[in-house]
Amino acid sequence: MTTFRQSARRAIGLLLALFLTGTVHATGPGQLRAFLDGSRHGNATFRQVVAAKDARRAQESSGTFAFARPGKFRWAYEKPFAQLIVGDGERVWVYDQDLNQVIVRKLDRALGASPAALLAGDNALEKNFDIVDAGSADGLEFVEAKPKSSDGGFERVRIGFKDNLPRAMELKDTFGNVTTLTFGSFDRNPRLDPGQFQFAVPKGADVVGDTN
Repeated sequence: MTTFRQSARRAIGLLLALFLTGTVHATGPGQLRAFLDGSRHGNATFRQVVAAKDARRAQESSGTFAFARPGKFRWAYEKPFAQLIVGDGERVWVYDQDLNQVIVRKLDRALGASPAALLAGDNALEKNFDIVDAGSADGLEFVEAKPKSSDGGFERVRIGFKDNLPRAMELKDTFGNVTTLTFGSFDRNPRLDPGQFQFAVPKGADVVGDTN
């Protein structure tokens, strides 16, 4: 379960990069740009499969997410266990319900070692990643991103787009684990409750990290 949680957080790191950044072609890179330019906030459902290099069976999970630029997001795992990750614009809060533990870090530090930080600023995509058109498959246009630095823990990322929205993502980390995400029910620029991007520490939970 530890490997699952670590891979899940790495996957979220890159996904948040897409939602926090802020022109248009049918290719994968063009649709990536169109998404960043045209989706200031949104929500969707997701299904995640983590195939760990040393595991016999892949681990599956599902849930919902929402984002509002700049720096606000809510990623909620619902099955097979509950886990919540909230970014309030200043900090990232990771709540593990089973452990009743909260990990909190400043937003820039929490994403600093992941592709999320590299994609969060102007012109960061080309500066920090080699972005290439990865062709078409299953009705999607793909882009592949390879980090120029090895600090983020990722070897490569493939993202599939349709109608300028991410529909699938595959991440391979430096340990050989592969995380696959598929997205459904994507609602672009809906009216969102800002309260969902605030986090209140549950009673009795252990808090670890930067709480200042």
